[in-house]
Amino acid sequence: MAAQKGKDLLVKIDEGTGAFVTIAGLRARQIGLNADMVDTTNAESVGRWRELLAGAGVRRAAVSGSGVFLDGTSDALLRAVFFAGEIRAYQVIVPDFGTLTGPFQIVSLDYRGEHAGELTFDAAFESAGEIAFAAL
Repeated sequence: MAAQKGKDLLVKIDEGTGAFVTIAGLRARQIGLNADMVDTTNAESVGRWRELLAGAGVRRAAVSGSGVFLDGTSDALLRAVFFAGEIRAYQVIVPDFGTLTGPFQIVSLDYRGEHAGELTFDAAFESAGEIAFAAL
């Protein structure tokens, strides 16, 4: 497989109608998938090797991004969803991998600006339910 362009990793938010809109202005995006382990090691574990219970840990996804504040439709939607504390459906499209879709909550929304620079923002999202995966 050839290298992929970072700009092709997209983060989209449900507009509230079931239609997804790309979060505008993002320059950097990241998704992390994690699963906790459940250690079942005991005195009778063979060779005292750690044993884990398959499928028992909590799974979660974290999405973050940063970019240029454009004050467009998706910026207004992010602000409104954050201040309302809403959980919305999001899509994360990873090129040549697949699409992850599910409920997320915005856990941080930061704005910053330097005197001679553009206004930028950082946003972080945590999964709030089951995340579906569809291979591309």
